[in-house]
Amino acid sequence: MPKISPALLSILRCPVTGSSLVQEGDELVSTTAGESGKKTRYAIEDGIPLLLPPELLAAATNAPSDQHDHAPTHSKEAATPKG
Repeated sequence: MPKISPALLSILRCPVTGSSLVQEGDELVSTTAGESGKKTRYAIEDGIPLLLPPELLAAATNAPSDQHDHAPTHSKEAATPKG
């Protein structure tokens, strides 16, 4: 489990509540409960905190990427060597 440095933790804030965050295992947890009455938890992947609320992270993970869904298109002029 990668440990988030105290210096970084001191400046990170929960995007939902604005409260500070504490590390609990492989997650950062807000120190203040949100509107739901629960403290928001954020995953840490490869040492990088993913500071998207869980519902947005799930939507972003499940959404198709528009950058890789289509075959590249090339204009005929760009593909034809000039000479």
